[in-house]
This record gives sequence, structure tokens and C-alpha cells, in this order.
Amino acid sequence: MNEHFFQCPYCWERVSMLLDPSSGEQSYVEDCEVCCNPIQVSPHFREGELLSFEVRALGR
Repeated sequence: MNEHFFQCPYCWERVSMLLDPSSGEQSYVEDCEVCCNPIQVSPHFREGELLSFEVRALGR
């Protein structure tokens, strides 16, 4: 597991998340640990290395 930091698209707080590099391309929804709003998280790994990481606010 790799720890990754990003800024929440709702509250703009710095948030950390554990990512599993063995899963390749992923897309899932997780709540912000600060403001509890849903965030779509899309990390992309190749050979265990993080190539891209996107977060998107979901409609309220």
C-alpha cells in the first residue's frame, strides 16, 4: 500500500489515502475524511508505479 496526499475538491483540506499499486487502473467513490463528502478517486498504476491520480467532486 502507498500513501498518497491530495486536496479535497470540497473543503480543500489535504487528505491522505492508502492506494493499492497491485490493482492497475481503478475508479471508486470514497468519502473525504475531513468533510465526509463523496469523492470519485481514479488512480492508475503500471508495474506498481503511480502514473496518474485524479479526484472529482460528485454532485450533492
